[in-house]
Amino acid sequence: MKTRFAFVVLTCVVLFVSGCGSSAQIPIIGSSPQSLIVGKWEAGEVGGLVTAEFSKDGKANLTMFGRTLEGTYKMPSDDEMEWTLNGKTTKYKVKVTATTLVVSSEGKTVTYKKV
Repeated sequence: MKTRFAFVVLTCVVLFVSGCGSSAQIPIIGSSPQSLIVGKWEAGEVGGLVTAEFSKDGKANLTMFGRTLEGTYKMPSDDEMEWTLNGKTTKYKVKVTATTLVVSSEGKTVTYKKV
């Protein structure tokens, strides 16, 4: 009986201690920047709205002023993206969360919101 009680107490302590760590240290399946970027994003305001859409297969579309440009993208690391539109590839620094995508290159930054 004492052994069983000690085991239950030890298990509770282990579970409690493991739950005290920062959630940023625990990897969540499907939450990498490569998976978070997939979907539709918008930046700007009415009249100047820009829409970017990224698919799992590496295709990307950018729509602005009613015109859609088709291209591709790849993320060689969690904070870098290479985006090819109309045959021109540009490298960007990116920061992506579940709701925000920040894209920076050559001193210019665009912040997108997930649609």
